Amino acid sequence: MKRIVVAAVVSMLTMGAAFAQDTSCETKAVGKDGKALAGAAKTSFMKKCMADTCATKAVSSDGKPLSGAAKNSFMKKCEKGA
Repeated sequence: MKRIVVAAVVSMLTMGAAFAQDTSCETKAVGKDGKALAGAAKTSFMKKCMADTCATKAVSSDGKPLSGAAKNSFMKKCEKGA
């Protein structure tokens, strides 16, 4: 029973981090004047922000950076939020 509870807590923390990633880019989407970005500017910013966030996470299980097809696949999944 303890294992199930621990697994549930770990899952909740992981999901919380994934949701925080989306909101961190959303909260950073602000222009120089302090107003929220809109339209094409926001779309461009969000795409770059997500790419930068995902690029830092693109590492293999042994800690080495991914490259080639593995990196491309990871980046697509990460940027979609899947």
